[in-house]
Amino acid sequence: MTFENIFSREKAETREKPKIIIDRHEKNSLVPSLLPRFDCDIEFQDLKVGDYLVNNIAIERKTVPDFKSSIISKRLFFQLKELKQYPKSLVILEGTSQFDLYQGILHENALRGFILSVLLEHEIPILFTENEEDTARYLAVLAKKTEKVQSSLRQKIPLSQDEQKQFILEGFPGIGPSTAKKLMEEFKSLKGIFNTEEKELEKVLGKKSQTFKKLLD
Repeated sequence: MTFENIFSREKAETREKPKIIIDRHEKNSLVPSLLPRFDCDIEFQDLKVGDYLVNNIAIERKTVPDFKSSIISKRLFFQLKELKQYPKSLVILEGTSQFDLYQGILHENALRGFILSVLLEHEIPILFTENEEDTARYLAVLAKKTEKVQSSLRQKIPLSQDEQKQFILEGFPGIGPSTAKKLMEEFKSLKGIFNTEEKELEKVLGKKSQTFKKLLD
């Protein structure tokens, strides 16, 4: 005769699922829809840093094409600096089974050099995943293996004033690092930029000036 351990069963039934916080921009990805299948709770928030937050670990998810274009636009350099605001962070490079990592707009040695720079200079690990499901499985395992801690933003490397201004400007559609710097050079301050007439903004933003002013208004 065998006896069922009702105490272990009760413990299993009341065990809380690990929670993964997801940036709202990731709603179009398949990853959030897959996570509940792997026994994880999810919550969408407007994350200022990264795409996923797992027990205070900030995670930036990039598909292979997005990774390459972010290098060229230099957006990824700023995102890496943002990730360092958390005690632990990593980059997920997704789609290694769908895309040839070394083919395309970037020379393969330039790509290798950048990956080494992320690992050695920024000290941020890169996790290579095959597809959305593989990414979701890694996130689920990470959530279950790491201790639960309060998700709070603690800056490890504070951003300078110029970097903070650039970060604010890059939050507007169509404004990347180079455009943000041109705006600051032309109008000297955020207040100067925001108070400038649309016609003056056209010198730097072109047709994007109309959208920029509408958002401010």
